[in-house]
Amino acid sequence: MVMLDRATRAENAGEYTIQAAIAALHASALSAEDTDWDRILGLYDELLKVAPSPVVELNRAVAVAFARGWAEGLAVTEALDGLGDYYLYHAARADLYRRLGRNAESAQAYDRALELVTNPVERAFLDRRHAQVAG
Repeated sequence: MVMLDRATRAENAGEYTIQAAIAALHASALSAEDTDWDRILGLYDELLKVAPSPVVELNRAVAVAFARGWAEGLAVTEALDGLGDYYLYHAARADLYRRLGRNAESAQAYDRALELVTNPVERAFLDRRHAQVAG
């Protein structure tokens, strides 16, 4: 971790170095609650500078949700473009709605994610989550 800390603080930290630092922070946390979300959010901000993409923006929105609150993360997702056909966009929004207790909106977002997902294991996970919020 020390080497990654130094590398990510360097002015010329590249895309893969930043991604490795994010992965290391996730891997070193015992749980989602123990994750250093503020640091991950800062790393996503840096990653957007060197490798901007809609998926990085979505990942950043999830970090915002964990660091600043579900509603703030959801608001960030609402400003994203170009992800309407990406099932993880809808799955992330569904989860944020679920965490906010907005089950009807969560179910709709899970419906859209299920229309788009192709991996059977991920489909099964989304089906279970959908069943939790469907009324």
